[in-house]
Amino acid sequence: MNQAKGLQTVVKNQANSRRNAASGAGGAPLPRVIAVTSGKGGVGKTNLVANAAVALSSMGKRVVIIDADVGLANIDIIFNLRPEFNIRHVISSEKTLKEVMVQSKHGIQILPGGSGFADLTQLGEGEKLNLLTEFETLAGQADIIFVDTGAGISSNVLYFNSACDECVVIATNEPTSITDAYAMMKVMSREYGTRYFKLIVNMVDSAAEAKKVYASLSGALDRFLKNVVLEYVGHIPFDRQLQRAVQKRGLVADLSPDSASAQAIRDIAAVLGRPPVKQNSNGNLTFFMSKVFQTTT
Repeated sequence: MNQAKGLQTVVKNQANSRRNAASGAGGAPLPRVIAVTSGKGGVGKTNLVANAAVALSSMGKRVVIIDADVGLANIDIIFNLRPEFNIRHVISSEKTLKEVMVQSKHGIQILPGGSGFADLTQLGEGEKLNLLTEFETLAGQADIIFVDTGAGISSNVLYFNSACDECVVIATNEPTSITDAYAMMKVMSREYGTRYFKLIVNMVDSAAEAKKVYASLSGALDRFLKNVVLEYVGHIPFDRQLQRAVQKRGLVADLSPDSASAQAIRDIAAVLGRPPVKQNSNGNLTFFMSKVFQTTT
């Protein structure tokens, strides 16, 4: 048996084991893993993840954030954290996931990404198994896991998006953002079989403006891609309070909780916190890395 086949068998056995355990009496509820992505950078993706995580935590949800933007990781900056270790130390087996993860004052567990780290799709089989085994420990410790991906259609971003249960796309009303968001969904649907996306429109002046962005993207998907569904989740208005919070290395949820953007994000978090009609998870965070592994092999 070659190394790739061997790891694939281990992955499958671990996924089946956890799925059976979770479905049995007393099994821990499975976490939902939500990728938050965008076609281009600068659309407020990481800020949405951080503030939505705070909102969900205040609702009693156990939230974990995985910073998967391994080239330009910055979730720790928004939470004003200075982690000593990051995901690379888990991959190399220098540290366990528990030793690397940091906790915000809101009780949110965060796995720092590490800027400038090599593309995860280039990892060897043994390194993937190390990461998979560590991720599996999160299964009973979280209700929702946000995977904050990079922007664009690089292989790294696409792999992470395809590995998650749900894919949330962030876009603005800029033509380049809309075009790039469509391109990302097109690639995801054609190359990875993703048929369902959720849309959040950021930095708009009104709900009507956000709905135009949704109509544009939804119309393009209907015309050029078959059986792809785009669900409108909500919008975040352009808000200087949010900009000020970013400049202060803080969260608008903390610094300006009554602002229009903070309220909008709470509304979006409430929608994201609702269980989906159909769960497609394999049963633990093995679902996460096993999908990545199966795609690469």
